[in-house]
Amino acid sequence: MPIPDYQTLMLPLLSHISDKCEHTVAAARNAIADQFDLTELERKERLPSGTQNKFGNRLAWAKTYLERAGLITMVKRGVFVISPKGLVLLESPPERITIEFLKRYPEFAEFRKAAVDENSVSTTESDESANGTPEEQLEHAHSRIRNSLGNELLALILNSPPSFFEKLVVDLMLRMGFGGPGDESGIVTSYGNDEGIDGIINEDALGLEVIYLQAKRYSNTVGRPDIQKFVGALHGRRARKGVFLTTSSFSAGARDYVKAIDPRVILIDGAKLCQLMIDYGVGVSTERSYDIKKVDSDYFDD
Repeated sequence: MPIPDYQTLMLPLLSHISDKCEHTVAAARNAIADQFDLTELERKERLPSGTQNKFGNRLAWAKTYLERAGLITMVKRGVFVISPKGLVLLESPPERITIEFLKRYPEFAEFRKAAVDENSVSTTESDESANGTPEEQLEHAHSRIRNSLGNELLALILNSPPSFFEKLVVDLMLRMGFGGPGDESGIVTSYGNDEGIDGIINEDALGLEVIYLQAKRYSNTVGRPDIQKFVGALHGRRARKGVFLTTSSFSAGARDYVKAIDPRVILIDGAKLCQLMIDYGVGVSTERSYDIKKVDSDYFDD
């Protein structure tokens, strides 16, 4: 089954600690995962950023919100017990504990009020959380911004002349760390007289290791015949490495073809191209950035 969202986890967590003993999120994680029959892969799944365990992150936020509502009492750092108020709730528990349900507790309502910018537009329960933790909401918003920016970049590339695209792919390869020292590390070949090669990346000063580029500003899918022509051009130069970049996409036949040939050819479609441009700062600039802080446990241990 899918990993339950943090709101779905709040009632099971509160029930799990109803024995009045001391608990930690780490210790409760496996027991609650067992309740939901999570697979080993689901238990190990991480957030898209790779920074945290997804289930553990959601369970930690469930604990945080229960604490803010006064249903859990912290004994010491990382250790908690159910509060008298939590025990009262479990005498007649709801079907599900949600953010909206917790707002009936004054301390939680005050916490939520303080957490929301007074000038921000109010949100509904479904808009507010979409069942995602703050980290998940942030990563989802970041992904949407990246996708929107990628679409904008692709539209600009398609409206630019082919010669601009050829220069762009050379700039991108250099920004990604390919290419040796000197002005000749990245070369755009003469347009119209490129013999199937649009760019050359010299990986060392002597040009002993070379990557050849093909850049196609297409709207239609790139098929196997186009890749075969590029491979023919590589053979003509006794090349071992090639990168074929396009603003469109590649057919299944084209992708299967490059898996079984020598020289090695890497295919980069329009979506991947734009994401690489964003990752390596080609044609984009940083508008603003946010630092996500966490408690420095070592500081408090001194």
